[in-house]
Amino acid sequence: MRSKVVEALAKDGFLLDQEAEEYILAQPTPLDFARQAISMLPEQPFIITMRDLRTVVHVDAPRLETLPRAEMPTVRRIGDVEVLRDITSHSECLASVEGFARYFQDRYFTLRGLLMRRMDMAGAMGIQKAIDPARQHGDGEIKVIGMVNEVRETRSGEKIIEIEDDTGKCVVMVPKDHKVNKDSVLLDEVIGVVGKLTRRDGKIILKELIRPDVPHSSGMEESDSTAQVAFMSDVHVGSNTFLEERWRNMIAWLKDEAEELDLRYIVIPGDCVDGVGVFPGQEEELVIEDIIDQYRALAEHLKDVPDNIRIVMQPGNHDMVRPAEPQPALNGEVGKLYDSNIVQMGNPAYMRIEGRTILSYHGKSFDDMVNGIKGLSYSQPLWAMKEMLKRRHMAPMYGGKTPFAPERRDHLVIEEVPDIFVTGHVHGAGVDTYNGVKLINASTWQGQTSFQKMHNFVPDPAKLVLVHLGTGKASVAEF
Repeated sequence: MRSKVVEALAKDGFLLDQEAEEYILAQPTPLDFARQAISMLPEQPFIITMRDLRTVVHVDAPRLETLPRAEMPTVRRIGDVEVLRDITSHSECLASVEGFARYFQDRYFTLRGLLMRRMDMAGAMGIQKAIDPARQHGDGEIKVIGMVNEVRETRSGEKIIEIEDDTGKCVVMVPKDHKVNKDSVLLDEVIGVVGKLTRRDGKIILKELIRPDVPHSSGMEESDSTAQVAFMSDVHVGSNTFLEERWRNMIAWLKDEAEELDLRYIVIPGDCVDGVGVFPGQEEELVIEDIIDQYRALAEHLKDVPDNIRIVMQPGNHDMVRPAEPQPALNGEVGKLYDSNIVQMGNPAYMRIEGRTILSYHGKSFDDMVNGIKGLSYSQPLWAMKEMLKRRHMAPMYGGKTPFAPERRDHLVIEEVPDIFVTGHVHGAGVDTYNGVKLINASTWQGQTSFQKMHNFVPDPAKLVLVHLGTGKASVAEF
């Protein structure tokens, strides 16, 4: 059966990747199914992937499960916490030019699939076909999807965007009075372009720029859960600016109020300790100079949290894991310091708690987003999170301050729309909603550092953001 189907499709001019092949062979009539699905694809690539099939057929398997089935990670469940996806124990990093090419190809095809689901991108075609002067495009409007290679401005005030897909490159001209000129188009983000082709030089005059974005929804539907989850970040144990007294106030509050509030979970998205050698002169600001001792001190602090509260811990850029994202969970000697009540996850991670999907990301890419997008600042992290959701990517810019590991899959793509999206890193605190997604920037437990003083940045520390898992309502406890 397998060889006949594969050979027949090869004669048709198509190859299958492993995941697509296994899915097709599981159908009642594999060859007929494959040919019909391929005929429905707007573009018919040489190698058919599962992501291509998902753009034209309904796949019952969760979209989070993007690895070939033979290598599919099983969902880890610790109590009521399910680890849906993180990089821990599933790294397929290939540190080479080929590895980075594979990484960006996965990013492109995943985001292209999300764009193809939008009604306003129906009929999008490959760039090479779209700019072919021999083709007729009816009213002249064309639609293409590409990854941004270059952005520049002309002396006359027009913006020029070069995009690329798996078939070719093209130049998109943005008229100087177009609203996109007030927007920030980032290198390496994947965009949809609707425009008109100029016959003289094969450029596309932009009519509309489309991003993958998250669909509008009314937010979390009410459930029968009575539990609450709390979010805090950037504890920075080991620093001389760790707010120990406020931490004790928070612990006392948990012991007095958690049971009545039905507070059952705490999520900590990174920078659990201050680390060692993270920035020049850091040793002058440390009260614990050994990083293992820092984690031991953190373990002692977490033991004071009531036993009926399950804690989720993730690493950040100060923690003892690789700096390149995605980051695996703390393990080895450090992981053994914490009891079974503490769930270790990678960064970023999708988790499910009592039916709610939570995407938790430390937020190192804020450093690039603030520098790359007009109007953003460290004091408004929620706006940066909205920009991530618009682009369906937590770190769309490559080559800045956020290092990437060239994994087989781009784990920073926001493929599944979460109920709650939480970040840390910038030492702020806030709650908002975007298209139905609850946004949380979790507060720090570190006072103002010398670096922050130098840049006139005032943190917003010692706050717990609580979300009711039944109603979705958020509240803030201050200490």
